[in-house]
Amino acid sequence: MSNAKITEKDSYFTGRNGAGGLLSRIFLSWKHTFYPQLFWHIGKYSSRAARRLSREEVWTKGSYAVLNALENIGVKFEITGIDNIRGLDGPAVFAGNHMSALETFVLPCIIQPLKPVTFVVKSDLTRIPIYRHLVRFGDPVIVDRKNPREDLKLVLEEGAGKLRQGISIIIFPQRTRTVVFRPEDFNTLGVKLASRAGVPLIPFALKSDAWGVGTILRDFGPLDPTKKVYFSFGKPMIFNGNDAEKDCLITEFIQDKINAWSKEAELN
Repeated sequence: MSNAKITEKDSYFTGRNGAGGLLSRIFLSWKHTFYPQLFWHIGKYSSRAARRLSREEVWTKGSYAVLNALENIGVKFEITGIDNIRGLDGPAVFAGNHMSALETFVLPCIIQPLKPVTFVVKSDLTRIPIYRHLVRFGDPVIVDRKNPREDLKLVLEEGAGKLRQGISIIIFPQRTRTVVFRPEDFNTLGVKLASRAGVPLIPFALKSDAWGVGTILRDFGPLDPTKKVYFSFGKPMIFNGNDAEKDCLITEFIQDKINAWSKEAELN
């Protein structure tokens, strides 16, 4: 299945318009199948990144390959609100919660086919040998998290510059990845960037705890295919002086989605 099918409609569901589960039926234990697939794809698409191939050949296809590898071990995806991205002219700031490494791998294949996009990332990610080429390929805004004031200035200046070039920005305005969403830990950086650049902000909520946090390497934790992965994109927000109110709407959107998904998981 082509990754283009993820963005053909407003919603994507593994099992309806996704494949999924093939390798999980072939191999007896899913625990030993995902990471070999992941490292194979990281190597393959890092090589493409080093050769400076197109964003389609590197980011979109590489990101989709990871999503497909997760489906292969039985992880199911539910992605909604894609029309809120498709219907927007020009770049936007995407601001949402951050649970695991999963979203950093998967978000490009959802957004990049519709809009050129990059991330705000920690400098640590650009130094990890296994996928630094992929991280740097997207020409991200890089922060070191040592000086919050300098990071704010950097994100506002470099982020606004990329937005003026037509490149959208994905930002996780939290202190760190966490399974439990805490609105008080969600800062206003995304709102400030969108307001400064004069572009809309698209809030997104996600539930990606199917990919756990590792004890030795945080990005490579245990996988739990029994947990469904959810992404939902909200309607674009335009800022006109009521930034604080809009920031509350973002956290309410995320919290409401997570609450609904958690209830659905309990029923299943």
